[in-house]
Amino acid sequence: MSEPTVTPMMAQYLAIREANPGALLFYRMGDFYEMFFDDAVAAAAALDIALTKRGQHLGQDIPMCGVPVHAAEGYLLTLIRKGFRVAIAEQMEDPAEAKKRGAKSVVARDVVRLVTPGTLTEESLLEARRHNFLAAWAEVRDEGALAWVDISTGEFRVMPCSLVRLGPELARLAPREVLVSEAREADCAPLVAEARAALTPLSRASFDSQGGERRLCAAFAVGSLEAFGAFGRAELSAMGAIADYLDLTQRGKLPLLRAPLRESPGGTMQIDAATRRNLELTQALSGGRDGSLLVAIDRTVTAPGARLLERRISAPSRDLGEIRARHAAVRFLLGEPRLAEDLRADLRRVPDMDRALSRLALDRGGPRDMAAIRNGLEQAGRIAARLTASEAPHLLTDAATALVGHDALVALLDAALVAEPPLLARDGGFVAPGHDAGLDETRRLRDEGRGVIAGMQAEYIAQTGINSLKIKHNNVLGYFIETTVTHADRMLAPPLSETFIHRQTTAGQVRFTTLPLSALETRILNAGAHALEIEKRIYDSLRGAILDQAGPIGAAARALAEIDLTAAFADLAAAEDWVEPVIDDSRAFEIEGGRHPVVELALKRTGEPFIANDCALSDGETPAIWLLTGPNMAGKSTFLRQNAIIALLAQAGAFVPARSAHIGLVSQLFSRVGAADDLARGRSTFMVEMVETAAILNQADDRALVILDEIGRGTATYDGLSIAWAVLEHLHATNRCRALFATHYHEMTALGAKLSGVENATVSVKEWDGEVIFLHEVRKGAADRSYGVQVARLAGLPQSVVDRARLVLEALESGEREGAARKQAMIDDLPLFRAAPAPRPAPTPAGASPLENRLKALHPDEMTPREALAALYELKGMVGNGAP
Repeated sequence: MSEPTVTPMMAQYLAIREANPGALLFYRMGDFYEMFFDDAVAAAAALDIALTKRGQHLGQDIPMCGVPVHAAEGYLLTLIRKGFRVAIAEQMEDPAEAKKRGAKSVVARDVVRLVTPGTLTEESLLEARRHNFLAAWAEVRDEGALAWVDISTGEFRVMPCSLVRLGPELARLAPREVLVSEAREADCAPLVAEARAALTPLSRASFDSQGGERRLCAAFAVGSLEAFGAFGRAELSAMGAIADYLDLTQRGKLPLLRAPLRESPGGTMQIDAATRRNLELTQALSGGRDGSLLVAIDRTVTAPGARLLERRISAPSRDLGEIRARHAAVRFLLGEPRLAEDLRADLRRVPDMDRALSRLALDRGGPRDMAAIRNGLEQAGRIAARLTASEAPHLLTDAATALVGHDALVALLDAALVAEPPLLARDGGFVAPGHDAGLDETRRLRDEGRGVIAGMQAEYIAQTGINSLKIKHNNVLGYFIETTVTHADRMLAPPLSETFIHRQTTAGQVRFTTLPLSALETRILNAGAHALEIEKRIYDSLRGAILDQAGPIGAAARALAEIDLTAAFADLAAAEDWVEPVIDDSRAFEIEGGRHPVVELALKRTGEPFIANDCALSDGETPAIWLLTGPNMAGKSTFLRQNAIIALLAQAGAFVPARSAHIGLVSQLFSRVGAADDLARGRSTFMVEMVETAAILNQADDRALVILDEIGRGTATYDGLSIAWAVLEHLHATNRCRALFATHYHEMTALGAKLSGVENATVSVKEWDGEVIFLHEVRKGAADRSYGVQVARLAGLPQSVVDRARLVLEALESGEREGAARKQAMIDDLPLFRAAPAPRPAPTPAGASPLENRLKALHPDEMTPREALAALYELKGMVGNGAP
């Protein structure tokens, strides 16, 4: 029995599929991308599309599904978000060319691109206001390095990074995909998973440092990387792995990358993953962006400005000169509101030039991306003119310098492109009239063929004197000149016969052609295709002109982002009454009237005011720690977070939500606020708390700012108290850093008298008629109790539970005073099971007073302002007369 045969098309599919393991294969067939076998089953389930069948392979039905080419990007995005990688196999020739090799020849196909989470460039696949980083971590001889690139903007950076620091750095960058060597996959997998990135292991050869150096030199067309900086072997390994992966996924079309920039680990404030999560810097604890600090303060009007804001918030600077320069720029625009508003109006019309340039470099762009470059550079010129006409500080004037010098390119693009070009070059119609005479003529033939023929007919009538001469068309002869037979002798005799070539004679007509008419016919019939060819040639020329200026265009895009962020910070400071912080190299931390920007924004929506508070952590060699007590719901966690956020905003270059702020540079920011378990890694809430606290105690230096909330609450009372006590002593004696330490263990307030650098503070509350009122005011001193039972009552616990809790609390407090044995005895005496007490009746007054009667008779909604004022005087008079 003969073996089943494999069709040529299926053989081609299987060969391409085998060459691209680990990816779904989008196999181009006409106007669809088709998927077969297991790819079809997986894709149909992921995309919720129909799974069908197409023929058989080795005696089995072949599962198949497909998506239209014109809608493929949407399906790609869904697959990428669900963790798939997709290989795009395109038709590399026209089907007519394939048929020349034989009727059953298969159209040549090959993979032109591997789509992965870290290599997206299409506008529809990316979030405009977020970076899309591809990262790589390498280790060479116990030295680690992390490199990252956003191929949609060209940003390329590298830094030394040990495995211990990898988690915090991934939390800062939030990459979409991380490359690691197969040899270190097991070590890196948990860290990459915690950063919610896709892990892609590569062979050791991809991480070879010497090979990486060669790949980088080839990518940047240089003989040596020394002009970009001195890179270690681990850094070359990480960058080389990225270059190798981009070559693999882009099939030789490397994106337009900026020169690699080496970051210093000490150049930015160190913030670990737990702190970012607790402070909700770029993502809220609920999982989305709403409710995060980034969303609350984002006033940028351009996508690059928004991406720059996220970078600044994620990595505040530790360079004092850089921070002060940013503050000076914000201060200048704050003092020039008209200029600031004009700049923001111009910036609103600036497209995303970075991503448009990247798409053009990868040949995935179109005329609309060229228009984005043109429009962006036009606006850049206007913005530069505004800034150079002012007395702006150097940060803004330096940015303005990068915005000029593009006049020739702008003029070329303005003359060549229509105002609103189509998305794709193949659609045509994007070259402006008057730019190319040949294109204009071709378009005229294409669009006005009848008019051109009519004009030629009029010329021939004038030349022959035959008014009945017509130019006609049929499918056999094409265009021809027709006269009646009465004029045949004249047309066939010289001199007309020298111009008019006889083609056909019928019963009543004679038909001729001319060389110009034949040429015109060819031009008219091919005008549409020829017009597209001319436009494609012009497109390639314009693309080359843009890419020749890629460096200056990229610099202009970065300058516009800097101006946008500065203007946004100024707008935020003006609208929200933020103040310029004083930043120096001391260990000061003096905040007056500090506020939490996210909570304040939420309260504004409800019309409630935010209660501002001071925080003074002393300067000098003595550690400065505030031990904060007070009930839940009083605002301790908000107070802790707002001071950490104020320090972060100050070093990011923004003004801060306070009346005044003096902050010594913060090297590290640590936050241990809130509680959550980590079931995936087998950690309880208490274990998570202890791991995060251990990281703080082991890493915090004397320039760090630490905020800790309720350490030890996840275990037994005395265990928790002893741990919290020891942690506070360690922060004071060993770390010697600035810290805010919130606790419910009132016993710890004794440390305020024992340790010179510890001060007690509390969040004020007031009891009124059995209820607790939160004042949200922080003052020096210690809380007398936690008011837990009152808070439970506010939360809506049944009254019977609240009453029972009050009885137990009184017994415990009494026993505490009288000794442990007495305390246990009193608890034992409490009835554990009893019927829920009947609700206590409201106290009935002995008799309603005249004042109460009068108040009950008033109906404010029905009173005029005059009547209300009169009633107020009346009531005041009754009080003055001694009315009870």
